[in-house]
Amino acid sequence: MMRVCWLVRQDIQQQRIKLPHLETVVIGRSPETKITDKKCSRQQVQLKAECNKGYVKVKQVGVNPTSIDSVIIGKNQEMKLQPGQVLHMVNELYPYIIEFEEEAKSSGLETHRKRKRSAGSNSIEGDAAQETEPMTEQELETTDASQYPLPPKKGKDASAKKESLGHWSQGLKISMQDPKMQVYKDEQVVVIKDKYPKARYHWLVLPWASISSLKAVTSEHLELLQHMHTVGEKVISDFAGCSKLRFRLGYHAIPSMSHVHLHVISQDFDSPCLKNKKHWNSFNTEYFLESKAIIKMVQEAGRVTVQDESSELLKLPLRCHECQQLLPSIPQLKEHLRKHWAK
Repeated sequence: MMRVCWLVRQDIQQQRIKLPHLETVVIGRSPETKITDKKCSRQQVQLKAECNKGYVKVKQVGVNPTSIDSVIIGKNQEMKLQPGQVLHMVNELYPYIIEFEEEAKSSGLETHRKRKRSAGSNSIEGDAAQETEPMTEQELETTDASQYPLPPKKGKDASAKKESLGHWSQGLKISMQDPKMQVYKDEQVVVIKDKYPKARYHWLVLPWASISSLKAVTSEHLELLQHMHTVGEKVISDFAGCSKLRFRLGYHAIPSMSHVHLHVISQDFDSPCLKNKKHWNSFNTEYFLESKAIIKMVQEAGRVTVQDESSELLKLPLRCHECQQLLPSIPQLKEHLRKHWAK
């Protein structure tokens, strides 16, 4: 078996960068990454894949912050990037994940590839794959976006699980099965509490059927999307019916987790988990795609069109969603929001 690692861009299709085992690879602003943002250095990060151990060492070289799951690495500091975590190249923008592959060569010239990857990643075929090593409890505590449980440790039972539970797509499926997370379920969907809610009420409606992303949605899924919306409204009625809060139902244009999920979120945004501009703009710009708009798009076109440049929306200035006032920082925005809360 030969093991290799790929760095895969999440907001641009078919961008994959090979990270050879134990070789230092420097990336940043370049034609290869298609990053033109001058806040991103040409030598923004150093990457070294530990293919046998299932992680990549990331060292921030550039001045502006590189982060893993919203945790800033720091200039000349180093962190481990695990499968299922998201590396943002600079300022919470330009998301990447890693994929390990293992290549099994047959007796002939033909090579059989098995990919261990998130079902939602858009990428071309690669050369190899590998097994991943689970995160430890200590490593998990350093991440903010670990929405889901740890993958199982290696052992006899692990070999029976062909899918890599290190990927968020699989972790999300684990949470879907967790009774402590569930607030509603039927034959088509399950509703779970967002582990890091961005408002007082924040749920995720997920189909049991495996649908990697909005780009995988077709006209065949129309009734399911309509049902997801109906269930979202039911959850609001059942659990927040007495509340005066306003709600929105929608999808992120480029979600950080695979497996289609509908956000049902109250518009108070009163939560300690709302920490940065990316969090705010992901729910308060056109990056947040209204559920009814998605349904209409599928009705009319038979598919969902998501602009590859949607990530640029996360850079927009902080603006109050109620009165459109510009605010210079998240703390000031949160203080400002208080005056809009229902009494």
